[in-house]
Amino acid sequence: MFFIANEDEIRKGLTSDIYFVRAEEILKKKDINKHVIAEFTAQSLPYPWAIFVGLPEVIELLKDKPVNVWAMEEGTIFRARDEGGTPVPVMAIEGMYKDFAVYETPALGLICESSGIATKTARIKKVAFDKTVLSFGVRRMHPAITPMIDRSAYIGGCDGVSSILGAKLIGKNPSGTIPHALVINLGGVANAIIAFDECISTDVNRIALVDTFGDEKSETIQAVEAIGHKLYGVRLDTPRSRRGVFADIIREIKWELAIRGFKDVKIFVSGGLDENTIPELSEAGADGFGVGTSVANAPTINFAMDIVEMDGKPVAKKGKFSGRKKVYRQIKDGKMAFKVVPYKENDFCTDGWEEMLVPLIKNGEVVYHEQNIDDIRGYVLDQLKEINNF
Repeated sequence: MFFIANEDEIRKGLTSDIYFVRAEEILKKKDINKHVIAEFTAQSLPYPWAIFVGLPEVIELLKDKPVNVWAMEEGTIFRARDEGGTPVPVMAIEGMYKDFAVYETPALGLICESSGIATKTARIKKVAFDKTVLSFGVRRMHPAITPMIDRSAYIGGCDGVSSILGAKLIGKNPSGTIPHALVINLGGVANAIIAFDECISTDVNRIALVDTFGDEKSETIQAVEAIGHKLYGVRLDTPRSRRGVFADIIREIKWELAIRGFKDVKIFVSGGLDENTIPELSEAGADGFGVGTSVANAPTINFAMDIVEMDGKPVAKKGKFSGRKKVYRQIKDGKMAFKVVPYKENDFCTDGWEEMLVPLIKNGEVVYHEQNIDDIRGYVLDQLKEINNF
């Protein structure tokens, strides 16, 4: 068997931490079931901002339960705290506690990792600008979450994804070149790209992997000589121990392509890339980047769910801020600011501020209309253009 939980097990709360089940049992035996509001916040972030992702799965988990749920729109860029230091809620749930107690663990799991992946991807896309960014990281994580990884990466700004299921989920064709294994099986890059050209649909770009046996420049020239102007691009996946000055390798290949009349051939780079390594390679002339481990294994966003109101009265554990809240955001002159206020407060001037929490579920009925995946991604990219802080 594969070590995974199926959808029915998740919906039944079987992936929950046991102490929620025991708490539910105790409350049931004591005939206690209080009306509560709980909020999802991150006390801190690995970066100045993060992207909120995972709403469709949260809705799938909580729909038909007698609860009300509010959240930020999927793809919203947020900060951990507002200008006054108050934690910013990204989602809130209201109902009788026993009706959703066991769903705290899976609800958090559905947003923590996906938000982390989208956030890391957005940071990479922000420095890559108009260069192509592809998600190549699914091999680094459990295959059961492949669709989630690629969906989150696409929302965060990736232009394409490599896995079959991930691409199917976002309604795109999977992206990829040729593996080293094919080059080895066929005895070299020239044979491999010729065979690719002969066997694979012309709808797929001809991109040669040019670092299997020899120097990247020599293998690039072999690929060009093999299929000429049908060659769309070359990919460099050179191991770090063999790279030398990687930016100079890119410049050299770009020169050799241009001098032979192939200046339009694209140069793609993969292997150990992140937002810190990409700018230099982009400046050197790389046209696209395959990002893997840095995206799939991105730092998770450490959301927590905490009760903030019980039977209409503010209450919270120490370190948390009690009471139901409203959340506002303002982006102005490249800076993003948040303001969190008590729900019933009327003295906050909202001019120029956008209220961020929208209804998802009302009394178990889904009222949120999920956005098209490209609209969500477009929303992320538009926000990235507006903010300067990195």
